[in-house]
Amino acid sequence: MDVNLDELVNFANLTQWLDENVPELGKGPLQCELLHGGTSNVVFSIDRGGLPMVLRRPPAVPPPGAEKGVLREARVLTALNDTEVPTPICYGSCEDTEVIGAPFYVMEKVDGWAPNLRGEKIYNEAPFDKMPYEYGIAYAIVGGLTLLANVDYKAVGLEGFGKPDNFMERQVDRWSSQLKGYPEKYKGYTARHHEGYDEVEEWLRARVRKSEFPGIMHGDVGTPNMMFRHGPPARLAAMIDWELATIGDPMLDIAGFSGGMRDERFPDLAHANPLSDPNHAPTKQELGRYYCAGTGRNIDDMDFYSVLVGFKYGCILEYKVAQAAAGLLPRETGEFFTRIVDSGWKRNAEFIRRIS
Repeated sequence: MDVNLDELVNFANLTQWLDENVPELGKGPLQCELLHGGTSNVVFSIDRGGLPMVLRRPPAVPPPGAEKGVLREARVLTALNDTEVPTPICYGSCEDTEVIGAPFYVMEKVDGWAPNLRGEKIYNEAPFDKMPYEYGIAYAIVGGLTLLANVDYKAVGLEGFGKPDNFMERQVDRWSSQLKGYPEKYKGYTARHHEGYDEVEEWLRARVRKSEFPGIMHGDVGTPNMMFRHGPPARLAAMIDWELATIGDPMLDIAGFSGGMRDERFPDLAHANPLSDPNHAPTKQELGRYYCAGTGRNIDDMDFYSVLVGFKYGCILEYKVAQAAAGLLPRETGEFFTRIVDSGWKRNAEFIRRIS
């Protein structure tokens, strides 16, 4: 997307704000360079002769919730500054829209590489694009998730950041309501019958869990939202893109990340459209055991969380089908996500038949 730098950065105002709030950046002339111009956030590198940093703000025409989301990201990153969780250091945030026209925050420019999602595949930097080095990437991510799950969210100032009370008890209602709302939200879309949906919803409601282990959730765990150190072995440099972070049950993070991995019991239930070769990553059980050993959680709970995450993603991804039906996305995109959603519901239903 085209980005007008002058429209998004008031150099005089920003320089004054940086002088007062981020002395670590230096005092030289402000240099800005676009790193990413997305629909939800725009990211710039900024340099004044000191530590190189990154500025993140919503686009000129922000989507709903983008301005609030930027400040939530800044809050959780600031809270994690003094923990062992690998995150970019947040040096400051600004909610005053008079400075550059929108809320923003300034964070460390992490030295590392990030997997690149192109089309339907994830591409890693060499030598992590081949075995055996690729195998360690998942373990590095789960190591970061373990550190995150062990953070006392109240002790780092995140009380009130989310609604942990009855978090698990609310999950099925939340996502089923979102799915049912698409016909009204996207004109031209008619609610579809999903083979396996009723079976999965009934299974989850019969096994609802209490919210006993509240903690910080990243909310969108995947290799494109991670940065790694250069050179083997795989080492996590930073967990990035905290737009969906909240206080909930962190085990949903590991369940979501490992959902596309091989299951040692049911290798035939592999994800229909893997972003990377599942044979080049640990199994779901290997990652689960590693996570539970580091967090004290029960590996026997992994199946429930995996089904719940599958339910959540099935409800969420249907919006792509709805948007295509409403003419907001190409027809081919709608057909692609129709296959993804439908195969996911069938796979999740078959999974609960086998474990029940």
